[in-house]
This record gives sequence, C-alpha cells and structure tokens, in this order.
Amino acid sequence: MIFSWLCFLKLKIFSLILNGQLLGKLTKEAEIQFRALWSTKLQYIEEMYIMLLNRANKVLGFSKISQGGLSGTVVDAKVVFQVALKANASSILLAHNHPSGNLKPSEADLMITKNIREAGKLMEIPLVDHIILTDEGYYSFADEGSL
Repeated sequence: MIFSWLCFLKLKIFSLILNGQLLGKLTKEAEIQFRALWSTKLQYIEEMYIMLLNRANKVLGFSKISQGGLSGTVVDAKVVFQVALKANASSILLAHNHPSGNLKPSEADLMITKNIREAGKLMEIPLVDHIILTDEGYYSFADEGSL
C-alpha cells in the first residue's frame, strides 16, 4: 500500500512538472544555467543549446545544437535527438537567444518547438521547455502555456 502510494506520488509530481504547473523554479534555474553558456555573445550571434536531464531532472550536460547569424539559426530535430540519445537523456530543455532583444517567439521558433515536442513524444524523451534568452530577460514556452 505504501509503495503504491509513493509511486503514485512520484508520477503525479513528474506529470505536474511536465505539464508546466511546477516549472517556474525549474525554468528559472535552467535560464540561469543557459545564460552562463552565452557569456558575452548573447547579443551577437543566434545559437541553440540543449540541456540534457536524467529521470530525476538532474542535468547530465549541455550541447550546442546550432550557431547561425544575427537573425536566425537552423535547428535540425535529428541532431537534437542524436545528442539526447547519446547522453541517455530522459528529457530535454532547449534554449536559444534572440540578438535583436525581442522576446516574442517567431513563427520558426513555434514550428521547431512543435516539431521537437512531437518527436520527443514518439521517442519518450519529452521536451520540458524551450527558453528564448535576451539581455533583458527570457521567454519560457512552458511558463506561457505554449508547450
């Protein structure tokens, strides 16, 4: 009885995290860690990074997925999941910067988020969040209910 209650409780907490209801703290922690990767380049070149998480939502590592120019970068979902599979990640977070300073997701941002979210469902490697960073702040797809 106690064992089944603990399993239920763990599943309930995990599902709440994935549904964005408890992501505020996770998102802020992820934003701080992602921001450290960019250092001084945040406003110059658009880049995409992945954060790889284990089952306990502990960070396994980070990897740069792509680097572009001032107004965009190409993101290939196959590369995203190649990195996730090689790291044995249980879930992933994505982050990219907008050198323009605009926090609003572009149509391309919305499309890649949707594609990676759907691919993650099939591969059982859920996309927990996609964060857009600027010098002034961040936008979290999960916090805004866009995931």
